[in-house]
Amino acid sequence: MNLVIVESPTKAKTISRFVGTDFVVKSSFGHIRDLPKGDLGIDTENDFTPKYVIPTKSRKTVSELKKLAEKADKIILATDEDREGEAISWHLIKALGIEKSKKDTERIVFHEITKTAINHALEHPRELDQNLVDAQQARRILDRLVGYKLSPFLWKKVARGLSAGRVQSVAVRLIVEKEREIEKFKADEYWDIQAKFKTDNREFDAFLNKISDKTVDKLEIKTEGEAQKILTDLKDAKYIISSVDKNETTRAPFAPFTTSTLQQDAARKLHFSAKQTMMLAQRLYEGIELGDEGSIGLITYMRTDSQNLSEESLVGARDYITKNLGAQYHELKKYQTKSKSAQEAHEAVRPTDPHRTPDSIKAYLSAQEFKLYNLIWRRFIASQMPKAIFDATSIDIGAGKYNFRANGSTIKFDGFLKIYPVKITENDLPIVKQGNELELVGLTPEQHFTKPPARFNEASLIKTLEKEGIGRPSTYAPIISTIVARNYVTKDPSRYFHPTEIGIMVNDVLVKHFPTIVDIGFTSKMEEELDAIALGEMQWIPVIKEFYMPFDKNLKEKYEEVTKEEVTNIEDVGVDCDKCGSKMIYKMGRFGRFAACSNFPTCKNILKDKKDKEPEEETGEICEKDGGKMVFRKGRFGKFIACANYPKCKNTKKIARNPTLEKADKIAEKENDDRAWAEATEDKEDKEEE
Repeated sequence: MNLVIVESPTKAKTISRFVGTDFVVKSSFGHIRDLPKGDLGIDTENDFTPKYVIPTKSRKTVSELKKLAEKADKIILATDEDREGEAISWHLIKALGIEKSKKDTERIVFHEITKTAINHALEHPRELDQNLVDAQQARRILDRLVGYKLSPFLWKKVARGLSAGRVQSVAVRLIVEKEREIEKFKADEYWDIQAKFKTDNREFDAFLNKISDKTVDKLEIKTEGEAQKILTDLKDAKYIISSVDKNETTRAPFAPFTTSTLQQDAARKLHFSAKQTMMLAQRLYEGIELGDEGSIGLITYMRTDSQNLSEESLVGARDYITKNLGAQYHELKKYQTKSKSAQEAHEAVRPTDPHRTPDSIKAYLSAQEFKLYNLIWRRFIASQMPKAIFDATSIDIGAGKYNFRANGSTIKFDGFLKIYPVKITENDLPIVKQGNELELVGLTPEQHFTKPPARFNEASLIKTLEKEGIGRPSTYAPIISTIVARNYVTKDPSRYFHPTEIGIMVNDVLVKHFPTIVDIGFTSKMEEELDAIALGEMQWIPVIKEFYMPFDKNLKEKYEEVTKEEVTNIEDVGVDCDKCGSKMIYKMGRFGRFAACSNFPTCKNILKDKKDKEPEEETGEICEKDGGKMVFRKGRFGKFIACANYPKCKNTKKIARNPTLEKADKIAEKENDDRAWAEATEDKEDKEEE
């Protein structure tokens, strides 16, 4: 008997269809060993040796796998081909006593769960990659050291219940710094001038782009007075076409998805969180029941920073495109991976069979599974299609020292746009010649103001993390989930991140007292060193030691130097305590700022903080009780909608979507089932998107 061990029951079910009766495929249900929850679990005096334990929930699984392993002729470890998967296989070897038993043991890897891929993997086993195991172990130990050592400092110096993380703290810093950019921003007024012309009964628009042959910069026309002066100058002007330029422009298809770009696109187009995207993608990867076909893996492994495509997938794309769209719509493209690390897996995220169109399997997918598969399938097919070609025209119109320009564009050949819809605005200009005089229909000055930097949403935050080298494909979703769960940031109804008061406070403490922990360059360097460990270029113990020794020294010093009052006492309120006469001061607690007596703990008087109240964000609705505006407010149980005329009017409403998602997360966590999440949110999400 051959025992195949994977980490997921769904994956086990799918693989069992592709192997013979002499194979038994079982799941470990994820990690079967980890660091203990009750203590540090790392011997910092003895080469950072980790103390692994088998959690209570895994003991029954380990016992069952041990019995099967004893009976097996061969043990085949088929966990995912990345650092996490390699570590699970290593822990299985240790926990099941496979080394001591000297059983015939093989490690197999694959990028997709299909019959062809599984058979190929079984025919080409390899040794366990200890470098990948060491890289995962180093990350786990680093994260445990920072979290376990730094969080108690925050409890003592700021407030109980707070935590710090090696990578998540950098993400919070990015959001806090963006918020401060926005707070400092001052809008500048500027104007532009639009013109409407007419020729042969056709009207078209143009904009003022040059004055005296000098390009009009965005902020060139600063006031209404300056705009009106230009209009006065143009009062009796003649408008003559000075040039007509025509040329072809192209738009290239996007590369196939990596983890990062999949999460970004799903956030922008489907409004999926990174966590939701990965849960759905994992189900598509591990296998979906397709009627008589049984369970089939629909996409390749979803944790990857590679844009590489296998030869088989390229042939499959070519066959589908030429057969269904025509040979003119196929163009072989091979993409170069941009990421330096490119270590999680060796292919982009793509469908396992290009001929398995989204519509052909729609009946077997949930609404959310279908949307994500459709996105992945179209992106992959489009990546093997030619550029879209446009006929572009620009018309320059002279009026004395002023020049207006009209730009037009029409699609000449749709190329990849045939299958991958992108918003394109066509503007077909009239046929004109140089020297023609145009009739002016009207001039319109328009006032504008510069906009502050945009806050991060999930898509832009992941893009920035990837650009800065912070985190890796397997960590983007957990980073975001963690900083939201810990109330360091919140999302507004438009899905943009805002730092909370406590998030800002923790960030400022870390920036001041533990600058390396939240330094982007330092964190990126640590990621590069973890990559080097995975490649066998560095040893993990020296990397941990180089980080830990100065970190631990600084931490001990800060315990002595930093007082809680220094960190949490923000400023005077400006009033005296009505109970003892001492000054009232602003302090910071676990849930944000509050006003308290400076004579604490002798006097425990607390005032409700009304200072610097944030401007209320309007919902656009009108209160049905008194006709006032409805606004977003925060309460004890989260965000809600209320009448702006409170307390005169106490009308309130729930925000429909957020409770659904929170409930869904709880269901999924309780049942440890991805499908529960999708089913709990499916109807609500679909109605909103419609």
